[in-house]
Amino acid sequence: MNDSKILEDVYKDFFDSSYVSREVPAVVEEETKNEIDIDKLFITDESKELLKKIINYMEKYNNKEESNYISFNISIESADKNTINDISSLLKYYANKYNYVEGKNVNNLSLYKLEKPEELIDQYKDNGIIVMGDLDAVGMNDVNNQKKFFYNLKELIVNKKITIITGKSEVIKTFLQNEDRLQKDYFCFNIKGSSPSVNDVYNELLSKIDMDDEFNIKLLDYISEDYPKSEVDFTTYVNNLYKYISFNKEVPELEKIKDIDEVFKALDELVGLEKVKKTLRDLVDLITLKNKTKDDLKINNVNLHMVFLGNPGTGKTTVARLIGDILYNLKYIKQNKLIEVSSKDLVAEYVGQTAVKTMNVVEKAMGGILFIDEAYALAVKNNENSFNAEAIATLIKAMEDYRDDLVVIFAGYTKEMQDFLDSNSGIVSRIGYTLEFDDYTNEELIEIFKGMVTKAGFTLEEDAIPEVERLINENRGMKNFGNARFIRNVYERTVINHATNTKNNKSKKILKTITKKDIKY
Repeated sequence: MNDSKILEDVYKDFFDSSYVSREVPAVVEEETKNEIDIDKLFITDESKELLKKIINYMEKYNNKEESNYISFNISIESADKNTINDISSLLKYYANKYNYVEGKNVNNLSLYKLEKPEELIDQYKDNGIIVMGDLDAVGMNDVNNQKKFFYNLKELIVNKKITIITGKSEVIKTFLQNEDRLQKDYFCFNIKGSSPSVNDVYNELLSKIDMDDEFNIKLLDYISEDYPKSEVDFTTYVNNLYKYISFNKEVPELEKIKDIDEVFKALDELVGLEKVKKTLRDLVDLITLKNKTKDDLKINNVNLHMVFLGNPGTGKTTVARLIGDILYNLKYIKQNKLIEVSSKDLVAEYVGQTAVKTMNVVEKAMGGILFIDEAYALAVKNNENSFNAEAIATLIKAMEDYRDDLVVIFAGYTKEMQDFLDSNSGIVSRIGYTLEFDDYTNEELIEIFKGMVTKAGFTLEEDAIPEVERLINENRGMKNFGNARFIRNVYERTVINHATNTKNNKSKKILKTITKKDIKY
């Protein structure tokens, strides 16, 4: 039977307005002497109440007011290690105080370190509380080992122990997805983490540092701007910032975000890409009109998921970053960040892990842009490659569910991407913009080369330009011609060749002049 249902039946009066719950005091952990206050944990209010109910039940069982032993097998949906450790310490303290478990210790077990399923039994022997992390490691075993692991787990968690599984909600869901009994009857006590606020971070740092009011104001301004964009957990963020301040005695500088005019100035400085530039200006004009008129005009929400079609070196990643600047300025994304991945970052090697791996990437990109390069590698042909299909299904759902908090850009070679899109109507139906990145002309590639030379402080002799064009013509027909990447290679090898050609010369004019004989690929 579901143990959480038993607990709810026993404590129905816990939620009755006529029942006054006895407060669970803050705990002074006997070994660490750290005070743990349930109400200050970064978990939801419902989770705080659940923890208090569990502790009250342990006390009643110890006092023989309750005779039914409940195995408190708990899932903690949190990535913050301090929160997990605090909950574990809290349960350890009360479980020992009320003699609720057989062992006295907490064992923090990474399932990556569990080489054989039978080793799980050894981990349980002398420990009252087992805290399992890295749950995705189970899916990396073959099917037989997975079955052995879950068989052992079900045999062990009915003993007088507290078993805790930890991780993000998607990881826990995948861990339990093929084990209905574990999910329904055992791990039915769910504690959900909550997101610490800017003030939580600020107050935590104030408890560690002693600075004047002017410094504290700068600190709050920095955290208000930087923390919402951070990808690390609360504890790591606070510790990293505390170390920086301790060493430098100052608040870090915020990264300067370009305004719209600066973004388009940078865009216009890119050689070529005229169709892309026009599309982006039209997009900005549409968003601006929508923002100005609010609800006065019936303009549909702008679908910002995109496809970039073009050969290597045509500026796709550069433009994606500029789009991030644009959308952040227009408040269409909450964070000015671009997470760049390829198919190998989304697709796992084992059954059941691809959805978790893909969602981890999605969560990392949330609030910004997810840029999937060479996305055609995700194509599924003739119903083969179920892992790719799982990644695409997860992406399609994320594009729909988080359309207001995520922009996905698929990028790749024109032909391969067209084949990929033709085979997947789910992706196509969710794309708002398709940007085509044409190959650079010879004149544009020479212009890019001149820009690299000038930016480095060199002067380029006129008779060197035909030599650059000759190299372009010789290599343009090669497979996967790199466009601007090719020109960068020509420039870098030219500089190396120039250094060799001028090694015995001291004239600054000669040292700073690129000539025909320096041009090399």
